[in-house]
Amino acid sequence: MFEQATTALLRAVLDEVCEKLPRDESGARTHVACKILEAAKTGETTPDELRQIGRIALTEAPTIWR
Repeated sequence: MFEQATTALLRAVLDEVCEKLPRDESGARTHVACKILEAAKTGETTPDELRQIGRIALTEAPTIWR
């Protein structure tokens, strides 16, 4: 679906955005990943855009972490 470099960027952004999220919060991490992927599919692929989208998604994610 994505080139290898884009996939690496998406993974890095996801890891960065979710770095303080406990690993057992898979629902929140999945929500953030989906939003980042959706953005990448529409052409938003700069690291800054993806980080911003990921951070917004993290605040909207269903979680007991907050």
